[in-house]
Amino acid sequence: MSKRVKILDKEFDIFIHHDQIQEAIEKVAKRLNNDLAGKDVIFLGILNGAFMFASDLYKNISFPSQISFLKLASYVGTSSSGKVKRLIGINEDIQNKTVVVIEDIIDTGFTMENIIKQLKGYEPAEIKIATFLFKPDAYQTGKPIDYIGMEIPNDFIVGYGLDYNGYGRNLKHIYKIVD
Repeated sequence: MSKRVKILDKEFDIFIHHDQIQEAIEKVAKRLNNDLAGKDVIFLGILNGAFMFASDLYKNISFPSQISFLKLASYVGTSSSGKVKRLIGINEDIQNKTVVVIEDIIDTGFTMENIIKQLKGYEPAEIKIATFLFKPDAYQTGKPIDYIGMEIPNDFIVGYGLDYNGYGRNLKHIYKIVD
């Protein structure tokens, strides 16, 4: 196994081994299984980054549930930032269901805040957040995150669904940029 990879013009060193990733996912799944068994649950993976985490997590869920995937579409709007993101792909009825949003990584928390605001309009019973990676040093919104696979420093990383300009998602380990 190579400890260093080159993606486009950047080099990355191995940061989190695949085995550690799987152990963290099993712990998150165990908590979800304990907390949500018996509820009407739909998991919503946020594309593109969360596809690997969502797949591996869902394989470890032991109660009947649904899974679907959403994507955020950006367009120019009238907000102060000039950018508005809206969810696309929500075809399931989530009213009165427990929704578990599956994210690959949460840093500032602004994207997740936006997702929650939009999902509330569909009137779910509750919304839970499950993220594989969390950067507490970058987090700015203060909303508690229900399920965290791993906390990491505020470094740029790739692999296991995370990308650098669209590349590197296929790597089974997570790599950190070399300074």
